[in-house]
Amino acid sequence: REEFESAHLPHARSLPLDELRRRVAGLPKNLPVVAYCRGPFCLMARDAVRLLRRRGYRAWHLPDGVAEWRAHGMPLAA
Repeated sequence: REEFESAHLPHARSLPLDELRRRVAGLPKNLPVVAYCRGPFCLMARDAVRLLRRRGYRAWHLPDGVAEWRAHGMPLAA
């Protein structure tokens, strides 16, 4: 939560993996989902994509995290 509040990609929503497992049925299936976490070595986003795809969602993994996004000069929200 603290990481997300300090900086996140614009329009991102924080849904940690445990919470995603509990709430996945309530997510709209008509919108694509892009999952990311701390960066290229974080496995949680990949787990989220697998879970979502198994449930019929269009989901992709963004290998970059906030640090990489910032390093490329991309905008962040707080």
